[in-house]
Amino acid sequence: MKKIFILFTIAATTLFTSCTDETIIEENFFLAQTFEVTTTLFFNSNTNIYETDFISIPSNIEVFESDAILAYRLEAVANGNDVWSQLPQNFFLSNGDIIQYVFNHTFFDVQVQLDGQYDPNTLPVDFTDNQTFRFVVVPSEFANANMTMEQAIETFNLQY
Repeated sequence: MKKIFILFTIAATTLFTSCTDETIIEENFFLAQTFEVTTTLFFNSNTNIYETDFISIPSNIEVFESDAILAYRLEAVANGNDVWSQLPQNFFLSNGDIIQYVFNHTFFDVQVQLDGQYDPNTLPVDFTDNQTFRFVVVPSEFANANMTMEQAIETFNLQY
């Protein structure tokens, strides 16, 4: 029995080490793609909020309708490491103002806005100037399963 176990272990080790990480990734996975932008939010008097210009998604990143885009704001740098906070992100200021970083996107661009209840004349520039954002495009596909519960139980061989 020990010899069979040893033989099985050697065969499994050989099988799993013969594939490189690159091969596994290329054949089975789609990796999310990331880009970063440092920009300044400007006050839009038509909407009464601060916002960025439309930030173009780099041409080497293809975005599909089903893909998800995540957004992060560089919060700080601690011990040489970037500290990111995911959007939306709220701040409650000492003067009672409330601001929230939010974002929207299309296939081609993203835009960050500073929403909330705040006086744009007293908003500290720490929240608007030289803000660094990270955008992550996560590949995804729409689910294509319009089945009844009975069909799902049969298809996936579910036991209840």
